[in-house]
Order: sequence, then C-alpha cells, then structure tokens
Amino acid sequence: MTDAREEKTWKPLNAGAFMANVGPLMAAHDGEGGYVYAIDTAEQHANALGLVHGGVITALLDQAIAMVAWHAADRAPTVTVQMDTRFVGAAKPGARLEARAKLRQATGSMMFLDAEIVDGARIVALASAVMKISRKVA
Repeated sequence: MTDAREEKTWKPLNAGAFMANVGPLMAAHDGEGGYVYAIDTAEQHANALGLVHGGVITALLDQAIAMVAWHAADRAPTVTVQMDTRFVGAAKPGARLEARAKLRQATGSMMFLDAEIVDGARIVALASAVMKISRKVA
C-alpha cells in the first residue's frame, strides 16, 4: 500500500447520507492508479475515552473496500458479506484518517479485499472483507 506521507489533492466524494454524517468523505489518487479515501476527524468522532470511535474507523474501512470493489466489478453494485477488523492503534480527534483497500482475488460473484487505515505513518486498523457483486436479475 502507498506511503501515507505523500502529498495528495483531496476532493470531496458523495458516498451517500451515512458517510456524509461520518465524514465528509474525501478521495485522492494514490499514485498507483487507484484511490485513497479519508475523513478529517473532530470531537464528534470521539468515544468516551477521547479517541476516535471504532465505528467511525470501521465505517471508513467498509466504504474504502466498497469503492475498490465497485470499481473492480465494473461499477456493478457490491455488498459487504463479511468484514474482519483488527484495531492495531488509536487515533485522536483532529487526525486525518486515510483508508486504502486492495483487491486480493475475485471470482464470478465474490471479491476478497484487504484494507488499512493510517494516521500519518501509523497504522490504526487493518481489515479483510468479502464482497458480493449484486447483478440485476432479468
């Protein structure tokens, strides 16, 4: 995955009402032909310990994974079947959390992806997910 310290040009991304409430969500080119997704956290993202809430982190992971799956599925809708998250660090409100996801394998209707969230150079969370490609029924 790409070094989080690179300069990026961030653009707002409309990812629906839920992510608008969590985010706003931003996207930037990752320098490898893909994208990195981010949110700027604030006090409203804090848990009772004063750290960024795990729900905010998992929402960002799920969104990044879904965007990469959607692109890999030629923009067919995808849904999360399973996502395993490992919290390996913490972030404080005020941090810009950046999420990167990578397609590991795809079958006819299933996709397997890995993702990470970083705060600068520090890894905050890792995830693995299974996504189902939702095809229209004729």
